[in-house]
Amino acid sequence: MTRRRFALGLTVVAVPLGLALLGPLFAGEPGPRSLSFALGDGHPLLGTDFVGRDVWRQILLGGRTVVLTALAATALAYLVALPVGLTAALTHVRRLEELLMRPLDVLLAVPSLLLILLVASVFSPGAAGLALLVAMVNVPDAARIVRAAAGEAAARPAVEALRMQGETWWRIAVGYVGRATLRTLAADAGIRLTGVLYLVSTAAFLGVGVAPDAADWAVMVDRNRTGLFVQPWAVVVPALLIVALTTGTNLVFDAALEKTPRRKGRRP
Repeated sequence: MTRRRFALGLTVVAVPLGLALLGPLFAGEPGPRSLSFALGDGHPLLGTDFVGRDVWRQILLGGRTVVLTALAATALAYLVALPVGLTAALTHVRRLEELLMRPLDVLLAVPSLLLILLVASVFSPGAAGLALLVAMVNVPDAARIVRAAAGEAAARPAVEALRMQGETWWRIAVGYVGRATLRTLAADAGIRLTGVLYLVSTAAFLGVGVAPDAADWAVMVDRNRTGLFVQPWAVVVPALLIVALTTGTNLVFDAALEKTPRRKGRRP
């Protein structure tokens, strides 16, 4: 069952991920524009969008920004959250722990999308700026999870034994506590990547980080929704690709983290 779930997850996520990473290589040159929301004979396979562009070509071009921005934002969030959370869990200085965690609680109290929109109203972030903003709003939650998981592992007698043996902080934090929290962090990474994809897509849907007419799956859903009942493929296909990417990612992480049950008894 675990292998089937893993294979199913890979199959589901392979389609949007392949289109996102390899699609621009096969997009080709843009053809002449046609009528808006045209579908049928004499028009592209998936019809045209709100300005008469080939929907299939826009899909091939529109996934790389969403996927790379989400992956970069997730990686940046953990790049900050891991050292902060591990230091807060392993330090014996209460003031240092408060100094590390309390400013993050302030950020945690502000809704993520609201904070992104407030910053975007002052600055005009591109794809890189959007990745930084999404990473910033995910750091507080990720750091608290790292601290909670590492705090449980740091309270074990094995950590005290390592301290008495004179092991370095790095060896204790990374070699033991980090490895003990790996499963928890991997499970959180799967959920967080889904949340980041949702946040990146929502921000792009609202015009943050991308141009209003950019080749982007989230922008396609927003700009083509007025013609949903005339030419549905311009909305349905990019929306399904985003859903498949999030669903497939969680299936893969769930299957990878599921423990194989041990067989009881001895072999004859």
